[in-house]
Amino acid sequence: MTFRLFNHPVWRRIFNRIDVEQGPIILDRQRIFILPTRHGLVFAAVLLLMLVGSINYSLSLGFVLTFLLGAMALVSILHTYRNLAQLTISAGKTMPVFAGQQASFTLCLTSSSKSERYAIGMTLEKPHPQFVDVPADETVTTALELHAPQRGILRLGRFTLFTRFPLGLFQAWSKLDLDMNCIVYPQPDTAMLPQLTGIQGRGDRAIAAEGSEDFRGMRPYHTGDSLRHVAWKAMAQGRGMLTKQFSGQALPELWLDWDDLAGMSTEPRLSRLCRWVLDAQIAGLSYGLRIPGSTLAPDNGEVHQRTCLEALALFGIKDL
Repeated sequence: MTFRLFNHPVWRRIFNRIDVEQGPIILDRQRIFILPTRHGLVFAAVLLLMLVGSINYSLSLGFVLTFLLGAMALVSILHTYRNLAQLTISAGKTMPVFAGQQASFTLCLTSSSKSERYAIGMTLEKPHPQFVDVPADETVTTALELHAPQRGILRLGRFTLFTRFPLGLFQAWSKLDLDMNCIVYPQPDTAMLPQLTGIQGRGDRAIAAEGSEDFRGMRPYHTGDSLRHVAWKAMAQGRGMLTKQFSGQALPELWLDWDDLAGMSTEPRLSRLCRWVLDAQIAGLSYGLRIPGSTLAPDNGEVHQRTCLEALALFGIKDL
């Protein structure tokens, strides 16, 4: 019985035992807590002194002022609570980053009421929270930043939404744990061109690929293809979005191979391959990636680059 009582969602949130949620999350009365702030406690002490002084000296105006200020403080509790109540929080898109950078987790705050929400604060246990206003019947997008120290999957974790509006005497808050992840790529190696030049120098791995002189045919459009090569006439005829292919002036096809970096430990290898992927993409080469357990055929484009970087980021990580 006691276990069931303390396993109630309200008590779990009080003791900071909250579960990961997919969202969107609506802040109802079971999720919002409210307590006086430090300024609120000082204000209450001042009111108490005013009340004692008014009683001792029988000051009618003192009673009026004391009860007026007390009533204002009580009304502010309702406004503080309503500033968070029924606010909807949902997860936005999170872009991958490289290790060592700041990951930005996008949050969408939606107010479905007719009143605006002022000074909604968000914090990841940092001393400097960020604040945002949410207009009535609108959605505001904001972001929480978190340092990404190493490659892999970075979770946002628990964060707090709070408000002290309107007087700062009370703080209403709610702790949330949205299921938000960010893929962290390996930190690119700083040695750029020597490694890339070394691979290109292997003539047995350079073969003919796509060129730009003679028209060879068309293939379905892939994200990242140049818009100059899109067959717009075919698209106007209802044949879908196709990309023109040309032959001649062949581009080298590269294999970025794990085994080429023998003697290096795992993380430096991944950083070096990450740099090679970036350089090959910038150079417009057709490149493939071989790492233990995964082989990505040569290709080019933003999608292929993202696939290669994700394979490097998640290498050796089993719990995805």
